[in-house]
Amino acid sequence: MMKNKTELLLLILLIVTNSGFTQQSNSQAPEATAAEATFSYSEIPYLDKAYIDTTPADRKDGILVGELGIDGGNKNMIVKLAKEIADHKHGFFDSFLMAHKGKLLFESYYRKGRINLPHYQASATKAYTGLALGRAIQLGYLTMTDLDKPLVSFLNDLDSTKFVEGAEKITLNHALTMRSGIRISDEQRKEFKKNPNQLKGQGQVQVLLEHSEPITSASQVFKYGGGPGLVMQVIEAVVPGSAKDFIKNELLDKMGIANYRWRTNGVTGMPEAGWRTNMTSRTMLKWGTLVMNKGKWNGDQLIPEEFIEKATSRLLYTGDDDVYGGGKDVSKQGYGYFWWSADLKVGNKSYFSVSAQGGNGQYIILIEELDLLIVFTDDDNDNHALQLVAERILPAFIN
Repeated sequence: MMKNKTELLLLILLIVTNSGFTQQSNSQAPEATAAEATFSYSEIPYLDKAYIDTTPADRKDGILVGELGIDGGNKNMIVKLAKEIADHKHGFFDSFLMAHKGKLLFESYYRKGRINLPHYQASATKAYTGLALGRAIQLGYLTMTDLDKPLVSFLNDLDSTKFVEGAEKITLNHALTMRSGIRISDEQRKEFKKNPNQLKGQGQVQVLLEHSEPITSASQVFKYGGGPGLVMQVIEAVVPGSAKDFIKNELLDKMGIANYRWRTNGVTGMPEAGWRTNMTSRTMLKWGTLVMNKGKWNGDQLIPEEFIEKATSRLLYTGDDDVYGGGKDVSKQGYGYFWWSADLKVGNKSYFSVSAQGGNGQYIILIEELDLLIVFTDDDNDNHALQLVAERILPAFIN
């Protein structure tokens, strides 16, 4: 039996100190050291304890903050989930953030997650590439009607006399929805790599359109793959200067994104379009906020609202046979302009979700009806992130 309040407080402190997580103050968010910032992902050491914060700090980075439970959400439900994530009951998460009604209410880091360390991005990069094209439209280098014009009409260094039949049928709209119709075998790709000089710049498109099977209505169906590279080729061709500088100056700088890595494709010499970027979790939140706000950032229309509507619509149904991050409450998987969509079921109601997704578990998930934005970074290709949102997160924000 406790003799006094001091002994009780000491016991509580001991329990918290020895638990598998710590709900820290804002100033204690886990940061990578200068040395760790140079490490590969495999070299980054694990955190001693998970960091869970229901009152994220205002870091003067353009992200508004609030308090979970006060500004929205059921605090107990979310913290319980975060503890389970810390105990690896749901896979191998590195971070989990949530914003509601424009405010970051919850921020957590696990394992190799750090607040200042850009996390590798696989196919989530595709969504960033699509938004860069949207920025080019906003600035007048393209129009929305250009999305339905032959993609090759924007690439002046090509020799169309050598194209396979139907090459002119490919539009930006096809590339943005993974329906280019280009079909190249693995054996052909290996042969191409033997002469990498022919793939520099627009040469990559020339080779693809010379050696693909004919482009037909039958081949122009959803096939996850090479669309982003075609989109980056067009960005490079139509903007002043390089695509690399355009993305930095006209998109990343506008959003106050300085801590990132966007690699250059060693073959084409252009920015990678489908993978191989690194973004912090808060930066991922910024990308999601831009989309949630219909292309506006701090009141400035960076991307046309019409483009955002297309990007986040279920333009195609891709089927429910293999829903990445899915589960029993996730259905009607679809695709827009490099953004996935799915219905998330809670009780008898379904909520439409849109998400940027990357292999091994990077997610930017938007549920517009609830004004809810969720970011996950993970290191587990067998994750069930969308199912977790349906089963454990949405109920915390439904009155």
